[in-house]
Amino acid sequence: MKKLIYILCLLTYFSAFGQTKTAQDFGFKHLVYKYKTDNVDVLIKSKKGEENIPKPLFFFCQGSLPIPLILFQGKDVYGTFPFNPDSLSNKYHLVIVSKPYIPLIADVTFLKPDFTYADSTGKFPKDYSDRNLLSYYVPRNIAIVKYLQQQTWVSTKQLVIAGHSEGSTIATKMAIELKNVTHLIYSGGNPMGRILSIIEQNRAYETDTDSTKYGEDNINYWADIVANKNDMSSLQGDTYKGTYEFSEPMITYLEKLKIPVLVTYGTKDWSSPYNDFLRVDIIRQNKRNFTFKAYIGTEHNFFPLTEDNKPDYNIFNWDKVANDWLKWLNEK
Repeated sequence: MKKLIYILCLLTYFSAFGQTKTAQDFGFKHLVYKYKTDNVDVLIKSKKGEENIPKPLFFFCQGSLPIPLILFQGKDVYGTFPFNPDSLSNKYHLVIVSKPYIPLIADVTFLKPDFTYADSTGKFPKDYSDRNLLSYYVPRNIAIVKYLQQQTWVSTKQLVIAGHSEGSTIATKMAIELKNVTHLIYSGGNPMGRILSIIEQNRAYETDTDSTKYGEDNINYWADIVANKNDMSSLQGDTYKGTYEFSEPMITYLEKLKIPVLVTYGTKDWSSPYNDFLRVDIIRQNKRNFTFKAYIGTEHNFFPLTEDNKPDYNIFNWDKVANDWLKWLNEK
């Protein structure tokens, strides 16, 4: 999760403005969509000068944590997407939606070190935690897609849903429930659910059977979640209900899809064995609508590892990944 922060730090696409004001100042079309009682910030990134030319939507579901979509520090502006959107914007209008009750634009000076937003008590806002659920994001996003596809600048000939990390789970459920989705990009997810990524990560730090039972502690934690799966209390991180929902295995849904699906993942990611399992099972079932792209030796956000197994943030692969997505879309 925190690894996403390094991406934001590295992606300074442009310097701008002595005074920053609106999303338009950063090159976005900004819509405020009313979902139930919530005002939801929707950003659209289009090729400059082609904002009103009909193009299909490329709807991107970002990862976890309450991070504002537009971050700046002085004259430096950080990337809203983890990749440079220019190539994709030649063909699509890119869409990204804010986290609930998190400011759209923020000076990183006033955020936590990991760029997350906290309220005056130092905690994530309760309104955010109450909505940080798969069962909230999926219908919200579907409602937004349906609204956008009614606009004159949107072509309905194609609809791409892409998601990375937590967003891959949201994207999968959207592809199941929204019948006009034509392509799904499932990136950096765990098809067996979030809790197994947590367990896998902590198993790596176990050194003996007595003092470092991290994986065992995670399993006990999961048992407690299952026993209290509707618990919405949260001291800081995800609620039990949130973790329970995002731990639902997506493999069942992925294997139901008939549309083209691209699965991308780093082979050093904690979820890599489960993506390998999905890949093997897809081959076993002789399904032809899946494409897999494994980035050898890279971690969750496609950074290679150093000799001491630390991410090498000097080597940035996200733009290569996005270009691979575009190449696949052009072929499918």
